[in-house]
Amino acid sequence: MARVALVETKKGRTDFRREFDGEFDFDQYQLCSDPTIKKVLKRDCDIEINIDNYDWIILVGSDALKYFTKINSVTEYSGKKVDEKFLPVINPAMLTFKPEARKTWETSKESIINHIKGLVEDVIIDESIAFGVEDTEVCNAFIQAAIDHEGTYIALDSETTGLYPRDGYILGISLCYDGVKAAYINTECFDAVTESLLQELFTKKTVIFHNAKFDMAFFEYHFNFKFPSFEDTMLLHYLIDENPGGHGLKPLSIKYTPYGDYEKPMYEWMDTYRKENGILKADFQWACIPFDVMKTYAAMDALCTFILFEKFVKIKQNAKLKLVYDNLLIPGTRFLTDMQDNGVPFDRSRLTQSQELMQVQIDESIKTLYQNPQISKFEKLNGKDFNPNSTVQLRSLLFDYLGLSPTGKKTIKGANSTDAEVLGELAAQSEVPGLILNIRQRSKIKNTYLDKIIPQLDRDSRLRTGFHLSFTTSGRLTSSGKLNMQQLPRDNPIVKGCIKANEGYKIVAMDLTTAEVYVAAILAQDKALMDVFRSGGNFHSTIAKTVFKLACEVEDVASLFPTQRQAAKAVTFGIMYGAGPKKISEQVTKDSGTYFSQYEAKEVIDDYFQSFHQLKKWLQLQQDFIVQNGFIYSCFGRKRRLPNVKSSDAGVKSHSIRSGLNFLVQSAASDINLLGAIDMHSYLKASKSKARIFALVHDSILAEVPYNEVDTYCDQLQHYVQMDRGISIPGAPVGCDFEVGDDYSMGKYEKQYGIL
Repeated sequence: MARVALVETKKGRTDFRREFDGEFDFDQYQLCSDPTIKKVLKRDCDIEINIDNYDWIILVGSDALKYFTKINSVTEYSGKKVDEKFLPVINPAMLTFKPEARKTWETSKESIINHIKGLVEDVIIDESIAFGVEDTEVCNAFIQAAIDHEGTYIALDSETTGLYPRDGYILGISLCYDGVKAAYINTECFDAVTESLLQELFTKKTVIFHNAKFDMAFFEYHFNFKFPSFEDTMLLHYLIDENPGGHGLKPLSIKYTPYGDYEKPMYEWMDTYRKENGILKADFQWACIPFDVMKTYAAMDALCTFILFEKFVKIKQNAKLKLVYDNLLIPGTRFLTDMQDNGVPFDRSRLTQSQELMQVQIDESIKTLYQNPQISKFEKLNGKDFNPNSTVQLRSLLFDYLGLSPTGKKTIKGANSTDAEVLGELAAQSEVPGLILNIRQRSKIKNTYLDKIIPQLDRDSRLRTGFHLSFTTSGRLTSSGKLNMQQLPRDNPIVKGCIKANEGYKIVAMDLTTAEVYVAAILAQDKALMDVFRSGGNFHSTIAKTVFKLACEVEDVASLFPTQRQAAKAVTFGIMYGAGPKKISEQVTKDSGTYFSQYEAKEVIDDYFQSFHQLKKWLQLQQDFIVQNGFIYSCFGRKRRLPNVKSSDAGVKSHSIRSGLNFLVQSAASDINLLGAIDMHSYLKASKSKARIFALVHDSILAEVPYNEVDTYCDQLQHYVQMDRGISIPGAPVGCDFEVGDDYSMGKYEKQYGIL
């Protein structure tokens, strides 16, 4: 009988013998014996266990896993063998408030029981399934065998020296054509025949990638390879589980293939190499890994990709999800690959001048701060210089010395917050918070944006950053990498002003207007709300006039009844996401500058639903469906799984319902924008236009367009965005606002800083 130990973080109430159905016996340990410690750190661990006395050790939760193996994610490894004897598993205690983890627990439990009973055979990874190729003849013969193979698919992966094609090159490629064995081929053995054979292979077969956008960009840039037909296991898994994270090849291979953490030996080699050579992790170069060390890991990437595809492709049996994959995700991948390659156009000279200007303003702001008599007195009182970056000093200055009234916002530890929002509110009580906020904002602009953008520009002064299809539950695009295009400063035009069109071009920004409400009106089939769109007047003013029955023309609402307009606007956006009177009250008060009570907010909500009663009925129907089924589909076929509606925690359940309602309108609006951009990109390529879409930011499409093509571009883009895709109001297509300028700030940069 196997000798088993179970390790948890602290002594809890969970009866693990019952949880494991009494299938085996074990000794039970805790990392920390002190029950008063809430967050157990390594220094708190006092466990006494001789691991050599046991055949298997079950590690419950991430703390135990990290303590023994240095692995952080227990979810990835739950139920899988780590090293020779460790069996990590999620804590079943979490199931009460995270019922979506039930499946993970059940499959992990079954796997652990099978391991302990000796029912799981170790899989050996050797040359029979994963091998390296450095000889040209052998390479070409393998590719020819792949071409001649009767199968339809070929799994393809690349190992590169950088994250962007212009920053590195391809070290080698991995190929698997039968789901049984895979080869890692050194690109140094490529000749003209090799490249010709590869293009033939990629033309005849459907290529399976894991993160196609990454690999295709490298292959197209360095070899000009084309991929007429491809699949993406990362996107297929996104259809299976739309929650962000967990779509990487490593966690999926651990979860769905018998090969586990096959890359571990290579990373152990890397750690040893770095220590021996004094190289920081951030400075390690992928090219330092010898071919013999990398070949197995790299080949396994292709083999596991093939296996994952065979498992995940079944999701396309769901007709709705197949439409999402075929009409949005795959075309979106092709589009984003090209869009990323287009790059964001920056003016290098303006960046440098802006950098210098911002530093001057920071220095002036710091000088002004330290000249403030309150700061001088505070320094004398404390006997040391004031450091505005010290939250302890800042909190003491604002609330103890200056005696400012706290806003009520707290940190995680319960102290009065000193974040940007708080400083902005406190500025009404004293000039000191405003001065500090000014320094913070300008320093962030310079350090986070201007200083980092300049060294990352390519030779053509364009910046290639990342845009992603599978990072949100709603399907909205995200941006990350060299620059997050969706988090550029809003209140200061200096960064947007540096995104500047080349000579002879203009920056054209198209923005969807009230798209989410537009979608809601259609889905709810609320005639009154659709009539608001048909009226053609200012949307929020029209809503306010309708709800409050204002005795004025629509165009006069903003000037005569600003608070009512803000209230109508807050309710319009808020009710889509389940906002109640408290939230509406706070939002209107903030936006209008006039106190708006919860009682008034409730009346507005009631009046709103009285005017648009079909919308209220629809929202209730969707809510009931979510509660009953635990999922919801968007009008374009996306699925949002919401298992937490079964949670016993009322807050968790309520948040899950709101997420579902949010998803319905947000995903549809986002998809309207994405589909319009995809079609427009195809049009530009077919017409050989020099206009280039370079970013999608929230509900905006940004492009650099020759000045003599601007009108045509705008007309064509509006056509594609407003195309009837089964979700439109007859006579009132979704709104498109266009701005045209020399830079992305649309003239605000020059207005504030002059011509640089």
